[in-house]
Amino acid sequence: MSASPRTPALAGLPRDASAPTLLLAVHGTRDQRGVAVARALARRVGTRAGVAVRLAFADVLAPDVGEVAAAVDGPVVVVPAFLAAGYHVHVDIPEQLARAGRADAVVTGALGGDPRLITAAARRLGRAGWTPGDAVVLAAAGSSDAGARAQVHDAADRLSGALEAPVEVGYIATATPRVPEVVRRVRRQGRGKVAIASWLLAPGLFHQRLAEAGADVVAAPLCPDDEVAQAVVARYRAALVCQPA
Repeated sequence: MSASPRTPALAGLPRDASAPTLLLAVHGTRDQRGVAVARALARRVGTRAGVAVRLAFADVLAPDVGEVAAAVDGPVVVVPAFLAAGYHVHVDIPEQLARAGRADAVVTGALGGDPRLITAAARRLGRAGWTPGDAVVLAAAGSSDAGARAQVHDAADRLSGALEAPVEVGYIATATPRVPEVVRRVRRQGRGKVAIASWLLAPGLFHQRLAEAGADVVAAPLCPDDEVAQAVVARYRAALVCQPA
């Protein structure tokens, strides 16, 4: 599924016309549920921020971030809807902007460091059936970027604090240890049921794989929890504060 880079910003929402456009950059997926979640997140962000919001894809789908930014008149703030700042955030998005002649666009940090996402992850886990005493594995997409993996471990530490329980880290792809391996290990330790906290934003192939990881409980992705939209808006507003007058 693709969309035209000239698709207008989300309609019907009160906006500050003088504010920079918020360009929400998502990974992209061929799973139509994931695309629907991305569009719903963009609408919710627009409602919360009160500014023009455009949606673009860093990978898999079109239009990419540069194409959408090139179609916007005036300043742009790109908020990468990623839970860790790996290759897509550090390389793909800046390169797409540069190719489109929009290297002037401001790119914020990834979302994963926002404490609201830990709140969302804990809530999702509880709704899926986790109870105190169950082992917890935080399942992240995975990255070859050491900094991105460190951000995942930081999220696991913060989730551990929120749950007042140990949280292990497992990866779905690219990095190790993989989620099924971690699930088996913690099960051998005799820590009761094993629950997977999904450190993913939307449904798709990666979340489908978690159902086959051998856990007793698998939490839903973080979206459409409103904390995700709040985190996006917070990144956007922080970028505005940091810009020179």
